[in-house]
Amino acid sequence: MLNSTLALAVPALYLAAALLIWRQARHPQLESAEPARRWRRGSAPAMLALGGLLLHAQLLRHTVFAQSPPNLSLFGAGSLFAFQLVLVLLLAAVRVPVESLGLLVLPLAAILVALGLLTPSAPPNPVALDWQVEMHIVLATLAYSLLALAAAQAALIWLQDRLLRRHRPALLARVPPLETMDALLFQMVLLGFFLLSLALLSGLVFVDDLFAQHLAHKTLLSILAWLVFATLLWGRWRHGWRGQRAVHWTLGGGLTLTLAYFGSKLVLELVLGRQWS
Repeated sequence: MLNSTLALAVPALYLAAALLIWRQARHPQLESAEPARRWRRGSAPAMLALGGLLLHAQLLRHTVFAQSPPNLSLFGAGSLFAFQLVLVLLLAAVRVPVESLGLLVLPLAAILVALGLLTPSAPPNPVALDWQVEMHIVLATLAYSLLALAAAQAALIWLQDRLLRRHRPALLARVPPLETMDALLFQMVLLGFFLLSLALLSGLVFVDDLFAQHLAHKTLLSILAWLVFATLLWGRWRHGWRGQRAVHWTLGGGLTLTLAYFGSKLVLELVLGRQWS
């Protein structure tokens, strides 16, 4: 009963925060503070998102971390990923103007939490994990969270560019200028790429057989995503890539990572009835 209540309350708070961000984005006269500072001053969207995050932590404690090892089945992992995504967004928004990413991140987090309530999770893997593998998992999920945030940033840049071309900038009046959004995008990609590199390296060192039957597709797709982001960063450094080209490469890398993790889990758990070992 408690888990069901939390699984309903968390998405409600996330969606309420997203709706307030959308309202402020469409009506910039409602607030005069610059986007990067509204979170520090305790804006209503930030407080709602923070409240949802705290309740989300309790939900994870009663579901994902209620047993050892943690239940990282498809929907448990989705809920954990949603928590990390919102946490990274809140932390980043304290220093840089990324509040507008809540328009995409918070509804996505709400959906992932709700799916955990609507769909039964597969039983957890009974094999205990050592600290090296746990470190690999933490690095991988943090990398995915940052690169997913970068993909959301890319999608918002794409939308912002289309609205400007159609002479409808008022729909996203509170979003920072495209130059600022572009710079923030590459900061996220660079940090996420660094963490993804550490995750792949730790997997090669600490995971017994990274190319085992249940891990081969995940590993190969993760390496492909690494190559996509490496190419993007090289293109930025060598040729000054930005704008739509950067957006397409970022979205391509984000989609590849999503297929690597959640796509592989979806097929294994819901279609084949198996889990990663």
